[in-house]
Amino acid sequence: MDTPRIVKNDPWLEPFKQSILNWIQLSGEKEQELTGGKSLMDFAQGHKYFGMHKNKKRWYIREWAPNATKIFLVGVFNSWTESDEWAFTSIGNGNWEFSIAEERLKHEDLYALMVHWEGGAGKRIPAWTTRAVQDSETHIFNAQVWDPPKPYKWKLKKQFKLNEAPLIYEAHVGMSGEEERVHTYNEFRENILPRVKEAGYNVIQFMAIPEHPYYGSFGYHISSFFAPSSRFGTPEELKQLIDEAHAMGIAVIMDLIHSHAVRNEIEGLGCFDGTQYQFFHAGEKGIHPAWDSYCFNYGKHEVLHFLLSNIRYWLEEFRFDGYRFDGVTSMLYFDHGLGKGFSGYDDYFSSNLDFEAVVYFRLTNKLINQLNPSALSIAEDVSGLPGLGAPLDDGGLGFDFRMSMGVPDYWIKLIKEKRDEEWEVGDMFYQLTAHRNDEKVVSYAESHDQALVGDKTIIFRLIDKDMYFNMHKDQPNLKVDRGIALHKMIRLITATCAGGAYLNFMGNEFGHPEWIDFPREGNNWSYKHARRLWSISDNYELKYHWMKDFDREMIALIRDDELLRIPEIWNVWEKHSDQVLVLGRGKYLFVYNFHPTQSYTDYGIPYSQAKFSVVLNTDDGKFGGFDRIEERIKYYTIPISDSNEQHCLKLYLPSRSAFVLKQEE
Repeated sequence: MDTPRIVKNDPWLEPFKQSILNWIQLSGEKEQELTGGKSLMDFAQGHKYFGMHKNKKRWYIREWAPNATKIFLVGVFNSWTESDEWAFTSIGNGNWEFSIAEERLKHEDLYALMVHWEGGAGKRIPAWTTRAVQDSETHIFNAQVWDPPKPYKWKLKKQFKLNEAPLIYEAHVGMSGEEERVHTYNEFRENILPRVKEAGYNVIQFMAIPEHPYYGSFGYHISSFFAPSSRFGTPEELKQLIDEAHAMGIAVIMDLIHSHAVRNEIEGLGCFDGTQYQFFHAGEKGIHPAWDSYCFNYGKHEVLHFLLSNIRYWLEEFRFDGYRFDGVTSMLYFDHGLGKGFSGYDDYFSSNLDFEAVVYFRLTNKLINQLNPSALSIAEDVSGLPGLGAPLDDGGLGFDFRMSMGVPDYWIKLIKEKRDEEWEVGDMFYQLTAHRNDEKVVSYAESHDQALVGDKTIIFRLIDKDMYFNMHKDQPNLKVDRGIALHKMIRLITATCAGGAYLNFMGNEFGHPEWIDFPREGNNWSYKHARRLWSISDNYELKYHWMKDFDREMIALIRDDELLRIPEIWNVWEKHSDQVLVLGRGKYLFVYNFHPTQSYTDYGIPYSQAKFSVVLNTDDGKFGGFDRIEERIKYYTIPISDSNEQHCLKLYLPSRSAFVLKQEE
């Protein structure tokens, strides 16, 4: 086998070439085993066979439960009673089937399975169900017959295609409104979609879409992998939301959790047929030590059938435009990456690497490309495995992007541990641009992770309790001034240094003052911190709208000249003692003065002969700044020697401010 391109491009990979050749060979062999020479698309359609389907005036329900001895369908239609009339038939290979006349089951009927095995039995929600609902009083889940008289008809006939670099708006439907309750797909469509459009983001990343028993898990402990959460509404309402997002030019991707599953047995996959090892590894290997959840067995054909079918299902049935794969690091390594620093190549290619997970990712990304070549595939990975974001043909795992998880960690560490005077601009540039040449990254200052209870958003770290008492415009406050100024600067430098894509969590663009804390026993099941206070950003008497307005214009700037598709970012000038950093990207210069008190007059920056105009300025009064930068004039470089070959740009650099210059022809 030829040397993979990722090895040719990175000499440090040469000692580990055999590992890469192994995963290429193993993924090819596994694909052949699964498909018998056909396509992955043919293989990944278990959802069209398993679960509940209607055909020729009969309902068919099929499940895979190899350890089961008997299965009964129970529900409102038979008073939840087992009987021979409602018994499944074993049809071989661990598969079970039940069929009944169409009129015996009605739309919205509740049902479940009673699964028997040697020495036990239990109620189970079908693994392949596409609809599960929770009783508001008993909190018990049941499957639900879903056969609406008017299925949703898509307005957009063609497959949506995003033709821009992704600017991702991470969102959660349930907490997207102001009221202290769970909000809906319809409310998001009517109230939040227009806000996302106005803010300029072109991708929405939805969290917590597949059904999960505990709302406070933020959707990370999934029970029904093919069922959109009924807390937020119906499948038709989710489809309408995605359809209207597409009509606005906005792609919709989903946070996909294939890294683990909730341990619940009634409504989850845990011990579905009486065994832990049906979908998951047996024993301790099958239990995630940090997440209290079950770990899938990616070497098992039936598990790959389930997960790859799940990939196809959401892309086709709901027209999602891709996925952000959660917990990739946990999947790649037998120790889940817990406590590892990943400081050298040996950390990646030791016996700790799970080749079955690598094969799963290569197959998954190949399938996604077959289904929708423009779909996004994003890896939430902290390890930085070489080849993760490289194309499959180059020997990589095939992700389009890797989440740049070190960036928000860097900002937290800087704000927590360093005085403003100690912020080192050279290190800042390095941290924001460090990624492998063969991969693109999603850069972000903060996501939902930094807002969840137990952590703090950037704005809350900067301003803290003063946010509650000093955000009215007639209340001068130096701490608030500092916080708003740095909030804008941090976002500007993170977004404009992004290695291909940028992400923001819902509400963080205007400095949302509350952390995220879902209702739980410890807060008396309160929704007070599981919502978004949009009204404070709309109130022009408060300072929040300054941050929102700046974010909107920053995103517009990035989109107008397709800034994130320009790969080269160069360090034009940095001076540690001044805390001044000037970066170049395309036609733009980004000028930062992070010094908290020192402004500079006629600050000289070496540059070739050029003319510039100011196109964005954090110190603009309309963004809560102090209008210290003259935006109406043109900025020319001037010669600094008689030969006229060397030039410099003379600028006034106010303290704690940044502005963007665009070169004119």
